[in-house]
Order: sequence, then structure tokens, then C-alpha cells
Amino acid sequence: MCNDYRSRVDLDTIRQDFSDIKVRIRFPEGIPNLEPRDDIKITDIGAIVRATPDEPGTADLLQRRWSWPGPNKQPVYNFRSDGRHFTNGRCLIVADGFYEFTKHTNPKSKTKHKWLFTKADEPWFCIAGIWRSTDVGEAFTMLTTEPGPDVAPYHDRQIVVLHRADWTRWLDPDDSAKDLLRPLPAGSLRVEQVA
Repeated sequence: MCNDYRSRVDLDTIRQDFSDIKVRIRFPEGIPNLEPRDDIKITDIGAIVRATPDEPGTADLLQRRWSWPGPNKQPVYNFRSDGRHFTNGRCLIVADGFYEFTKHTNPKSKTKHKWLFTKADEPWFCIAGIWRSTDVGEAFTMLTTEPGPDVAPYHDRQIVVLHRADWTRWLDPDDSAKDLLRPLPAGSLRVEQVA
């Protein structure tokens, strides 16, 4: 399951692309320094966008911890969406790629193959997520679903990558948006081996 993702998306691009879908981005904690990062791992800080309840058509861009401690103290970094309805705490996780790992073709190797997935038709995307306040502060997790045809050869689950046209629906607490929690159709993701 996705435990490493990439985000090289700059602030101006985020602001402009949200503006194109009629969402004004605010920075309630100040303008963040979003440096390009090839590996964002569990417990690292990542950029999320979440709705601003007091201002329709506006969303806040924040940096938060990826994962919160679960009941057994293991990090909750992925969360099954199957059959669930998320009425609050929704967020969009800013990314331009995510990784999956498979066993090495050489059975004597202790390393794994690393595969990078990117959108075929867009330079960056958002992952459906949820956030909550925890004993480590506010943190987010990625929602998962059954694998689509592009991911199935590599893993039996996949994160929910949203179409750009669906970002506002995911942020709208009055829209159940349950139908958005599905895999992408074949050919939506490019994959390349990076290790």
C-alpha cells in the first residue's frame, strides 16, 4: 500500500489550478515553503487542502503530519474507504506521484522494486484524504479502494486519486461524494520503475 509519495508542485501552480475551478486558496498559518520532494514518507509533513466552513468557495492550504497513531500504536497512513461515508474531516492531499513496491525479480535480493505512478493527463493531482486532531496534533491519512487496472499488477489496493473536476465535491461536506471513492479507469496512470 502507498507508504511513499512525491510532490514537486509549487505554490503558484496550486493556487492557479484551484482558482481555475473557482476555489480561492488561503494560507491561515502563513505562506508555506513547499520545496520539491521526491519522497514523502509516513510521519513526514505534507501539504493538504481542506474546506473553509465559514467561507464557501475558499479552502485552506496547510502542512500536516501524514499518519496518526492507531490503537496498536502503528501509524494509520492508509484508510479503507469501502462501504464508508465520510461526512467531515475531508481533505485533498497534494501530490504528483505515488510509489508502490514489489518483490525483486532476483530472489536473493533483499531490496524491492520501486514503481512510480503519475497521472497520464495532468502534471499533478490530489488524493482523497481525511484529517483529524490526534495526540500528535492534526494529521491526515490517504483513503484507499480496490485497485484499478493500472495498479492491480503491483498491489491489491490503491489510493483514491481524484479527477480535478471532483476536488470541489470532495471538499463539500453537503455532498456525500461516496461515488468518488473508486479506482481510476485503465490508462489514467503512467507507471515507471525507478528502483
